[in-house]
Amino acid sequence: MKEFWTTMASVMGVWAFCQSILHTVFPPELRFASLKLFNRITNWFSLYCYYDITEIDGVNTNELYNAVQLYLSSSASIIGNRLSLTRGLNSSAITFGLSNNDCLVDVYNGVAVLWEHVVTQRQSQTFSWRPLPEEKRGFTLRVRKKDKSLILESYLDFIMEKANEIRRKNQDRLLYTNSRGGSLDSRGHPWESVPFKHPSTFDTLAMDPVKKSEIMDDLQDFAKGEVFYQKTGRAWKRGYLLYGPPGTGKSSMIAAMANYLGYDIYDLELTEVNNNSELRKLLMKTSSKSIIVIEDIDCSINLTNRKKSNNSSGRNKNYDVSVSPPDMRGGSGSGGGEEGGNSITLSGLLNFTDGLWSCCGSERIFVFTTNHIEKLDPALLRSGRMDMHIFMSYCSFPALKILLKNYLEYEEGDLEREMLENLEEVIDKAEMTPADISEVLIKNRRDKDKAVRELLEALRVRAEKKREKGGSRERNSTDVEDEEEEKRALESPKEGCESQESFKKGEEDDDDEKIH
Repeated sequence: MKEFWTTMASVMGVWAFCQSILHTVFPPELRFASLKLFNRITNWFSLYCYYDITEIDGVNTNELYNAVQLYLSSSASIIGNRLSLTRGLNSSAITFGLSNNDCLVDVYNGVAVLWEHVVTQRQSQTFSWRPLPEEKRGFTLRVRKKDKSLILESYLDFIMEKANEIRRKNQDRLLYTNSRGGSLDSRGHPWESVPFKHPSTFDTLAMDPVKKSEIMDDLQDFAKGEVFYQKTGRAWKRGYLLYGPPGTGKSSMIAAMANYLGYDIYDLELTEVNNNSELRKLLMKTSSKSIIVIEDIDCSINLTNRKKSNNSSGRNKNYDVSVSPPDMRGGSGSGGGEEGGNSITLSGLLNFTDGLWSCCGSERIFVFTTNHIEKLDPALLRSGRMDMHIFMSYCSFPALKILLKNYLEYEEGDLEREMLENLEEVIDKAEMTPADISEVLIKNRRDKDKAVRELLEALRVRAEKKREKGGSRERNSTDVEDEEEEKRALESPKEGCESQESFKKGEEDDDDEKIH
């Protein structure tokens, strides 16, 4: 044993002597050049190339690192043996990730690549305004040299898209409002947000299934239409106008659209906007993949039909969009226009939806709701601004079956045929909104049979009132027509006299011109 340690000491001494001679004969510059040459030769004959994606690029966070981490989480949850679990802010799902110094094989278009999560201790750093993490994290991507072009051209873009989808799916949606008008908060944002937890979906929405399917297909075409909009030279946005009586589900439709696409909602309160400039600032601060909503647009501002206003006011051509009523803004109600600070113009609203400023973002949906579409200016309703007009009608029989399933868990075969026929016969005549029918079902949901009977009785009572009201309306309209005929008969002699007088006056003027 003693001889062994003596031999080891001699070897270590010879090694130290050779190392000192090597450092003396070969300076550090030469050794570095030799090592660099050796690496080049090795890489020349190697079949692979490597790419490092660090967590921090200088002082900024590398977005590609976060995207790769999210993208690999979908594969790691299936084939990984040792995983790290995380849950981000405003996220409702747990994300799986590779543990330190672990590897994962991914396949893209038939090409296999190797991902390695590299974690090393960071060297002691000098003074910095932004302290860096103690660990240095990054991903190393190994690909074959022959597949290099495929990876650089499309694979990394594919990872970014998938990561955005996963992030949008996991992250809770937000509901924004402009409660401060156009003023900014301490972070420079004009919007305030709260988590959006509305449970409405297209499955629970009380609407004709055919119309519902058309809307869903249109939304899907829009969400997947980036290439189409670029090819046609159109801004990647779309407008929907929801109109109909109150209580027909316009707000529920908006929530269902947001849940279906996974978009955030910006609820724009026009009465809080002072002028066109603030309107543009609000638009610029909205994010992509969002729905911008203006509810009850006919009530928040005065968007009267210019054709009707021109017919009633003669030569009046004031197209300003004044906020109405003025007391809602707390102002004195003086003067329209931007100088008074209490109004926005129709031109500003049109540019907001279809002008140059509407193109400052992508993949955004504009939704306007109104109870009286006839009050809106046609310029606001044309294609390009409101591309799809959706009439939210009274509850129909297909919509009623959806409500029965939602509130009473009734399938179509669970109710008696006679009861279904009675409901189908009276539902269109009653003209009840889904909100009214839902209230009847909620009130009696503990007794399903009683709820259906109460609903049928309510529909019959409403239908009878509508019939009586319709008969009285016909009688009133007949009386009005008779009165108008009598007025025209009384006014016709006067008009005849006036026409004769004007004719005589015209002849006298002609005689005077001849004399002169």
